[in-house]
Amino acid sequence: MSTATTTSSTSASRATRRPPLSGWLAVLSVTAGLFSIVTTEILPIGLLTPIGADFGVSDGTAGLMMTMPGILAALAAPAVTLATARIDRRLMLCALMLLLTVADFLAAAAPAYWLVVVSRVLVGVTIGGFWSIAAGLAERLVGPESVGRATAVIFAAVPLGSVLGVPVGTLVGDHAGWRTSFALMGVVSAAVFVALLVVLPPLPAVAAVRPAVLRSLLRTTGIRRALLVTFLTVIAHFGAYTYVTPFLEQVTRVGPGAVTGLLLVYGAAGIVGNFLGGAMVTRHPRATFGGAAALVALAALLLPVLGGSAVGAVLLLVVWGIGYGAVPVSSQTWFAVSAPRDPEAAGVLFTASFQATLSLGALSGGVVVDHATPSAVMLLGGSVAAAAALATTVVGPGGRRRP
Repeated sequence: MSTATTTSSTSASRATRRPPLSGWLAVLSVTAGLFSIVTTEILPIGLLTPIGADFGVSDGTAGLMMTMPGILAALAAPAVTLATARIDRRLMLCALMLLLTVADFLAAAAPAYWLVVVSRVLVGVTIGGFWSIAAGLAERLVGPESVGRATAVIFAAVPLGSVLGVPVGTLVGDHAGWRTSFALMGVVSAAVFVALLVVLPPLPAVAAVRPAVLRSLLRTTGIRRALLVTFLTVIAHFGAYTYVTPFLEQVTRVGPGAVTGLLLVYGAAGIVGNFLGGAMVTRHPRATFGGAAALVALAALLLPVLGGSAVGAVLLLVVWGIGYGAVPVSSQTWFAVSAPRDPEAAGVLFTASFQATLSLGALSGGVVVDHATPSAVMLLGGSVAAAAALATTVVGPGGRRRP
């Protein structure tokens, strides 16, 4: 990228910043958008059985609602961003939130299961496009001194969606039907669309993302290391955490009500980890990401040893939650630090790699658990997370090798 382009990008970035209150309102609106997306993406976890029963499909077929969005998001992240590279990012975020609103209401009103599947395709497109733009947006909304905190606030949408969105949606579904849950998310998404329209400043595209830019970034050491560490950490987490409920039921031997409580504890710890990671990652990206991966590894490796008691399980889930809570913000920051002149291109690579690995992790964990035990899944996931932590010690985000 030329010096003139860089100067232009910097000027445009500064021009889009607003006074502190307006900037933070914009950050909160983006967070609300991601909260809606995360909640909609994983809402079917608690509603698979009634949805399958309504349409007369098997649990496996109903499970397409969970696997499809992640895969499609990985494909949509580069496709949507490249196709709309010159369009104002504010308009794109609003359009994608409107698409999510349509997807929610379509699922709520679907007379046949294939329409539910169509709605999940729309969700996948929304995830890929919205995340790619939003991941690196903090620096355009607040001052340089607040970028770390603003990024942590944006990524707080991930644990908040798990801790608040999904349990509330499942509760609504239990009492008023699964369609009501999706309709409620449609209302929330529509409200967020209005908020984005009102509080986001104009966000002109400062540097069009082109395939050549993505290919160039993929040749840099920092981006490759970011991809490697993200791949290892995310596949370790989702490979193991997807099957933490069977572990708690079979090894810790707690009932369904206690499992829900333990998962809420994990989610609350995730919120804490997200903000701790956000406070540290700007100054120490390698150490923060490595520490987060190490905590995930520690918890997963010790669960088969100490998870037989409820106390041990609670303590290790807190450690796991704090560790993984810092992973998304750490990963995104590493991508951003490795590509300071192309933040949106870095966001595309972050989103695509994260979403693809999420689906692959859940799938690989299922293969292991089908042929072994939940404890074996924990040990394997912990070992992979330990490898991720070790990888962060070799090369830093900018590709600088340690002395």
